[in-house]
Amino acid sequence: DDDRLFGLASKQQRQRYVTKMGKCQVNLGNIQEKKRFLSDIFTTIVDLKYRWFLFVFMMCYIATWLLFGIIYFADAWVRGDVQHIGDPQWKACIENVDNFVSALLFSVESQRTIGYGSRMVTANCPEGVILLMAQSIIGSMIDALMVGCMFVKISRPKKRAQTLIFSKNCVISHRDEKLCLMFRIGDLRDSHMVDAKIRAKLIKSRQTKEGEFIPLEQSELNLGYDTGEDRLFLVEPQIICHVINQHSPFWEMSADALKREQFEIIVILEGIVEATG
Repeated sequence: DDDRLFGLASKQQRQRYVTKMGKCQVNLGNIQEKKRFLSDIFTTIVDLKYRWFLFVFMMCYIATWLLFGIIYFADAWVRGDVQHIGDPQWKACIENVDNFVSALLFSVESQRTIGYGSRMVTANCPEGVILLMAQSIIGSMIDALMVGCMFVKISRPKKRAQTLIFSKNCVISHRDEKLCLMFRIGDLRDSHMVDAKIRAKLIKSRQTKEGEFIPLEQSELNLGYDTGEDRLFLVEPQIICHVINQHSPFWEMSADALKREQFEIIVILEGIVEATG
């Protein structure tokens, strides 16, 4: 009866803490101080999905073009340049800016250093020179931020995990007269991971002797960090071994208890991608 119940339970879809693809299933909600995300704007932008990242990328440039286009047009309107288009005696601040569209084009040309030649700032007004300098500096800052974010985002080794293969199942058996939990990992690429290091966490809820319930407690599984066996040279598939001794979280679990306990083992492989660093 117990084996039949275990078989039925194993067929049920359990909600995982981390998926097989490495995506965390925990969603943070009711975050009060969202302004903290703005204090680390670089990481916030990089962590955006690609569609939102491209939207922010475009809006940064469009917003600055529109902002300075409005300022240039307002300056031309206040000075009277718009009313004196075609007057050879009038000394305009910005040549050939007679409406908002021309001011917007001048803003784009200035920030992107296109310089078609028909519109330009003259020496007749200091505010035009100051605005041009300010837009050049702000445009350079936006370029640096956006290029940096784009480089970091496209160089993230998320897809690198697709060529790292873990065994579908792990086993518990004897090795060198010790009870061990073992699984295998392999790298499919010719460019290998540099300074690869592996570790594992046991996620399991428990109740203390005082009656306190600790949900999803994390326990470390020793994969050989005291002997250096956790540092891998992945030129060929490697068998990772966790010795079940008195220091292991599995020490007090019997074979029958393993069938009934609800826990999850998360394996974390860290390293440097040889191709990108």
